[in-house]
Amino acid sequence: MAQHAHFSTTDPELAPLLAGMPSALEANDLTTARQRYTSLISVVHRRLGPILPKSIAFHLLPMSVDCKLPVEGGGITARTLVPTPAGAEETTFPLMVWYHGGGWSVGSLDLDDDTLRLLCVKLQISIVSVNYRLAPEHPFPTGINDAYATLKWASEQIESLSVDLSKGFIVAGQSAGANLAAVVTLRARDDLFFKDRPITGQILHYPSVVHMDAVPEKYKSELLSMEQNKDAPGLTRKDMEFYISLTKPPPTDPDFSPLLAASHANLPPLCMQVCGLDPLRDEGILYEKVLRESGVKTKLHVYPGAPHGFHLIFPDTKVSAQFDRDFTDAIKWILSMSA
Repeated sequence: MAQHAHFSTTDPELAPLLAGMPSALEANDLTTARQRYTSLISVVHRRLGPILPKSIAFHLLPMSVDCKLPVEGGGITARTLVPTPAGAEETTFPLMVWYHGGGWSVGSLDLDDDTLRLLCVKLQISIVSVNYRLAPEHPFPTGINDAYATLKWASEQIESLSVDLSKGFIVAGQSAGANLAAVVTLRARDDLFFKDRPITGQILHYPSVVHMDAVPEKYKSELLSMEQNKDAPGLTRKDMEFYISLTKPPPTDPDFSPLLAASHANLPPLCMQVCGLDPLRDEGILYEKVLRESGVKTKLHVYPGAPHGFHLIFPDTKVSAQFDRDFTDAIKWILSMSA
């Protein structure tokens, strides 16, 4: 029986900080969840705002910052970041498509914006951040269909994004966004549209990869964190149940539960980052194992005693700095395979 319970022991540096955290989502209140997500934006900006690159180091497309994309049943926005080194206007870059977190029902482009701007300039990579539509206003499969439509759109913006996909084409996201990233990667593998523009890597931050009501018997002994960490700070089992109830996915549909895909072979390299004190911990660990055993190149980072989204809530801790370094190194690792 696989056991990862030792990862739930709270990180000593985080312990006093966790004691002051707000209680878990109360009374299944979506309004509160959205307000708390919004409040995180100011936390992140206070840390990263002062070190953001000068505006001339990158440009936003179009000039109004956000692109409006028509999708089935409506429209969404995507924020595009493109490096523009002085004197190198004709340079081309790899591409990363990013999906924000938030339980499929919370969140926006703004939380990760500072982080993505820094990565854009530091690593010289064009980035598209996707504002997929949220549940419950737009239940499953709207979010995943938006995510996939934007992936296709981004792959065709060769000139406007100054990209050369042969230099690297990464899909990444966190939490619910990592779920979307895993799913679009599986879709793209089987879609002739991407035959000549394959995804070259995926970076998943603490994803959900299987509906809690659809766990195969053979994996039940390996997925214990949903119970072990059911009352963890940051995200609880009840929170997950609430978010899933808003999204209303069919439990066994691989477009929500990528662990249940018929095959995980021939997927691009994966870097998985997992929080030890998280109900979703074992899903990330298992997904990395399944892909590795299917012949996929993988890397796994586990942050013992750290709760879901800790690097956003407590950005000035040592473990958060390590998380950020590992994310940067994951991008470099994937790009090195296209060099």
